Amino acid sequence: MRRALLMFAFALAMPTTAQARDYGQRGTVFPVVERDLLEQIQSRLTSMESSGETARLNEELKRRTLARVERPSPVAGIARASESRSWTFDPTIALQQDIRGARGELIHAAGTRVNPLDSVSLRADLLFLHGDDAEQLAWALRQQGQPKLILVSGAPLQLMRARQRRFYFDQQGTLTSRFGITAVPARVRQQGRQLEVSEIALPNKAEAGR
Repeated sequence: MRRALLMFAFALAMPTTAQARDYGQRGTVFPVVERDLLEQIQSRLTSMESSGETARLNEELKRRTLARVERPSPVAGIARASESRSWTFDPTIALQQDIRGARGELIHAAGTRVNPLDSVSLRADLLFLHGDDAEQLAWALRQQGQPKLILVSGAPLQLMRARQRRFYFDQQGTLTSRFGITAVPARVRQQGRQLEVSEIALPNKAEAGR
């Protein structure tokens, strides 16, 4: 009897063969109605095209681009010079990688310190100025030697058309930050193997008239 009970308990513990059964529908089932993402994007683009919104956005982008070309964003942190000061700038750099010629020959090994002024001279002074400051502009145009005129604010293309002179722009303050310039007008000129950087305080109109 005891053995029969053990066999019965063992039989209950054994897994039974799985059988598929249809339990019918439980709860409410809804069809999938979510639109495909690409279809939504295409529909939106078609709607924008039909309404003229696409053309309007394109014109707005064109207008903003032209405006940015005509008047780039001013270089931040550049004031008008209130006092004159000068310092020297050493353009020597340490090469980050080997410099090789067209045939693969080693010209300079990585780590070599190179001064660009040893091979290329600064042919003209660099003058940095606010393009909307009439006094700075007049001062820059009076300088001898055809210096390169570099704006930190203003409209370079408008000045080029009006003055028939090439103007550049220090995009994102790359040059002024490199030379440590914080006030304009400023001049950068070569002195041997170094550069001389000067911030120049112009006399105001009252002082100039004395």
